[in-house]
Amino acid sequence: MVSLPSRASLTLIFVLIGPLAALAQEPSGCDKFKWPIDRERSALTAPDRIKLVSGGELATMPTSGLTLGLVTPAEAKLPSPPERAPKEGTFAGFAKITTAPKAGVYTISLSTGGWIDVVQNGHLLKPIAFSGATDCDGIRKTMKYELAAHPFVLQISGTKEQAISIAILPAE
Repeated sequence: MVSLPSRASLTLIFVLIGPLAALAQEPSGCDKFKWPIDRERSALTAPDRIKLVSGGELATMPTSGLTLGLVTPAEAKLPSPPERAPKEGTFAGFAKITTAPKAGVYTISLSTGGWIDVVQNGHLLKPIAFSGATDCDGIRKTMKYELAAHPFVLQISGTKEQAISIAILPAE
């Protein structure tokens, strides 16, 4: 015989889980980002974005946004395994920045949800800051990375779209 939890037990469960569910919800609206995003949002929606296929190379840092074509994770052949394994039915791709950027902090922003991996000198870089919000046209997330003056690879995975807009800009 299976015993059902008492009403008091169920109430306690909901009291304990309720705050956790609220923490899991992401902020909604452009005003919920942790820092100003106007510049990044403009770059992500600019009509003159560079178009690049997965595996493409850029000789210089883009001064505006770029659109990266994505393929299935198996077809993408990412140079490094992504830190988070892509889910079934998602897309991935990468771009190589072959000229060393000026060393410093950069924001890397995405137009839609996805996982960002930055690989420089054979090492996966950890972001120094993250901000994201739903329901903000043109931008979904932005992260800050400390880049050295060396070429790097930007890997995107786990997206639901076959193309994504990306902005890589010096942080303000």
